[in-house]
Amino acid sequence: MKDRFVVSRRRTGFGDCLWSLAAAWSYAQRTGRTLAVDWRGSCYLDEPLTNAFPVFFEPIQDIAGVPVICDDRINQLSFPGPFFPPWWNKPSIDCVYRPDEQIFRERDELRELFEGQGDNEANTVVCDACLMWRCGEDAERQVFQSIKPRPEIVSRIEAIYQEHFKGNSIIGVHVRHGNGEDIMEHAPYWADSELALRQVCTAIHKAKALPHPKPVRVLLCTDSAQVLNELSGVFPDLFTIPKRLQADRAGPLHSAALGADGGFSALVEMYLLGRCDTVIRFPPTSAFSRYARLFVPRVVEFDLNDPGRLIVIDNPSEHLPIS
Repeated sequence: MKDRFVVSRRRTGFGDCLWSLAAAWSYAQRTGRTLAVDWRGSCYLDEPLTNAFPVFFEPIQDIAGVPVICDDRINQLSFPGPFFPPWWNKPSIDCVYRPDEQIFRERDELRELFEGQGDNEANTVVCDACLMWRCGEDAERQVFQSIKPRPEIVSRIEAIYQEHFKGNSIIGVHVRHGNGEDIMEHAPYWADSELALRQVCTAIHKAKALPHPKPVRVLLCTDSAQVLNELSGVFPDLFTIPKRLQADRAGPLHSAALGADGGFSALVEMYLLGRCDTVIRFPPTSAFSRYARLFVPRVVEFDLNDPGRLIVIDNPSEHLPIS
């Protein structure tokens, strides 16, 4: 039998990349395929042929028994056909441009494949679409626990934690604003910007009022200078990690122009949120805070079906990392 593959192609933020990777891994495990991680063209790099995975994460050979290819060998590989989704069977030159409607169509085709619990006759399944919500939480946890940021990123996280948070109960606040970009499913939470910021303030007050065994420190992670200014005015003691924020409504926080530093900054915040005792997620649809959602003891977020209703979620102890 020919080698068979699942290729996880993403160029978006790390939350989307890792969640989509978990869905691809879950399918590869179920069907006995090799998983290839192709993050060329990343929004965190200005080198289109460089695979972003080994720039930011430790090299790995497998995830729970599934063979993994995740380095720059991706440039030399020629994956065997036939391919799924069917669009990828076109000549390579015709695959260069994919309109948005084609990407959304492939997302739906992959969802149906994954939910069908069967296999596909294609030798290579290409996952080049957002696959959030396309696997179980156990698969997400397996991928997150198997993948580690590079040592220099881990050292930076530890240094910030020791200097600013050791001996405190940490409330992490992640506010995904968009700053003028198309935020798609996040949009209902920002239909009224003033109301949204009041909701975040209410969530912080609620989280601070919950029982904490140590003095409370609040960490804010956001992509918007407006959010930072507004929340700092209400909570002058909250802590933020210095970083370059875009001008108001100038678009996404990170871009290839920042180089790898933008990716390092993002991972420092993502994994620091994962070390908090309580995390507030606004909106809860943001993939960036998904790592924290799975591993932090207590989560305060807004109901997916009722964006105005706060809920508190306690993660089972067996799902928490061993300290």
